[in-house]
Amino acid sequence: MTVDNLMDRKVFTLAGDTLNEDKYAYKIKGALLGAGYKVHCVGKELASLDEVPEEKIEVLDLCINPHKGLKLISECRKKIEAVLIQPGAGSDEIKALLDEKHIPYVEGCALKGLQARGLL
Repeated sequence: MTVDNLMDRKVFTLAGDTLNEDKYAYKIKGALLGAGYKVHCVGKELASLDEVPEEKIEVLDLCINPHKGLKLISECRKKIEAVLIQPGAGSDEIKALLDEKHIPYVEGCALKGLQARGLL
């Protein structure tokens, strides 16, 4: 799986501070919305992945402290189809948990994925 594969999906759940203009989660949210993606935001807007108003999480985009990301994934009862781990948001513990739950993941950047498609 690659970042480009994830960009084929149309619904992203972004974990991070999407309300602070100085944070990458805010910039990623704006870029995804501007490119026509549906975006749900967990962290400052929704408290947990289970509050996302979709049956499943198509792409969980981690743009959050690894400790908080690990907690979000551990507590989630919904099916997570794939995870995009932004630079600085990953840890060995997160990767081990995703492997244990058989959730595919890729380390990369959504902004670069949008840019590669000419959407940014």
